[in-house]
Amino acid sequence: MIYKMHIVSKKITCKDAVLEITNQRVIFWEAQKSLILSDLHIGKAAHFQKSGIPIPKNVLTTDLERLKQLILHFKAENLIIVGDLFHAAYNKDLDEFKAWLIQFPYIKIRLIKGNHDRLSNAIYQQFNMEVFKTELTINSLKFVHDGVEKPTNSFIISGHIHPGVFIKGRGKQRIKLPCFQVTENQLILPAFSLFTGLNTRQSLQKCKNFAFTNDGIFEV
Repeated sequence: MIYKMHIVSKKITCKDAVLEITNQRVIFWEAQKSLILSDLHIGKAAHFQKSGIPIPKNVLTTDLERLKQLILHFKAENLIIVGDLFHAAYNKDLDEFKAWLIQFPYIKIRLIKGNHDRLSNAIYQQFNMEVFKTELTINSLKFVHDGVEKPTNSFIISGHIHPGVFIKGRGKQRIKLPCFQVTENQLILPAFSLFTGLNTRQSLQKCKNFAFTNDGIFEV
């Protein structure tokens, strides 16, 4: 079954880089033909299933179908993954990811390691990706997995905390939505995988929250 996706984007400027945040949990950086994303947690579903926790079998398949549609939509040539691409030890989910990658031989993948990316170097080499231990800097953007840093000449892009925000619904109802958290010096990405929780604690000062739904992006 094909995952139906409606892609909405909004351009913002971070230092001298024009980035398109999307309602599909990724950023497109047109100047670099790159999709920027975080926290796919490949292997998490299989890890939980192995432990006897009833997780739907199509969790990873859906995430990868979403990523495929985004690559094709934006005509991306690069993936910059800001940590936690993987979740646990090698399991069947990683075999599915390896098979999925075959359709994109032209895609260059750069991974900045997250706290869950604990596979051996030999396994990373199987996926033909460039791995960075703590950070990657491209022009004015610095990519790290976690940590709010003091202002520098670079603009920090990170992930890890799976940011979310509450918005008011009807009456006393409150709705929790994923968001991008943006300050003058840093942007925190939402988790790409749909199989993640949301952290609604504000982690940055003077922060704009760009929440999103299937139909749009709005600042709250």
